[in-house]
Amino acid sequence: MIREHAPAKVNLVLQVGRPRADGLHEICSIFASLRLADELTVRASDDDGDRVVCPGVDGPNLVEKALELFRARVDAGLPPLEVTVEKKIPVAAGLGGGSADAAAALRAANELAGCPLESEELRELAAELGADVPSQIEPRHALVTGAGEHVDRLELPGMGLVLVPSEDGLSTADVYREADRIESTREQLDPDGLRQLAGGTLAMLAAGVENDLQPAAMSLRPDIGEPIARLRDAGALAAAVSGSGPTAFGIFSGPAVAERAAAGIPGALVTRLATG
Repeated sequence: MIREHAPAKVNLVLQVGRPRADGLHEICSIFASLRLADELTVRASDDDGDRVVCPGVDGPNLVEKALELFRARVDAGLPPLEVTVEKKIPVAAGLGGGSADAAAALRAANELAGCPLESEELRELAAELGADVPSQIEPRHALVTGAGEHVDRLELPGMGLVLVPSEDGLSTADVYREADRIESTREQLDPDGLRQLAGGTLAMLAAGVENDLQPAAMSLRPDIGEPIARLRDAGALAAAVSGSGPTAFGIFSGPAVAERAAAGIPGALVTRLATG
């Protein structure tokens, strides 16, 4: 049996390019890895095939596709698996929970198969699952570029974070389509600028917070504006939508300040940056 930790992420900055010929979008994003995390238990099963158990989440699970891809790449040495996902990250929230789970499943499958794939090979597989998955093969703060496949480690200043999830999620595909429709994407991305931003002070980083998908998410869900306004009113150094939304996040100078701010916002969660 293997237990895997699958941390959430927040896009402190998310720049999105125009769609490529293959329909994918280039991104340039500062991913902050969080202490908020799902937990996966992976064990060999007596069943004929893999089984994914994720209480409270109905429908197809990206973990299933991750295991299918792994088996297609590694032809032997892996028994049928039962994967139990203990969900703590809100679903369809722009926090990368499904992507983190899929990456954790790839890590576990690789270990159970005797580690036939190196990290880079796992990231190549992960890229077939979505833009957020490669960065979660080795969860960490990162500058993520390309269509999500290029991951460079970053150090970030300490901060407290308040998350305000929504009861109703948003489809990432729908948000990208809306971003294309309203033309909220950009011609040029700035990885060097984001790298410098991450290496500066918390005040500098907060001043640079932006998300090219936020106008699209708010176009589909105008109610997202309310938690962003509440976070700003509570003293957030910056507040925005994470990823494709609908979760809003606020940056605070530290955990104690974040706790006080969250107390006045219904449904708010307080978390910190992951360490290590």
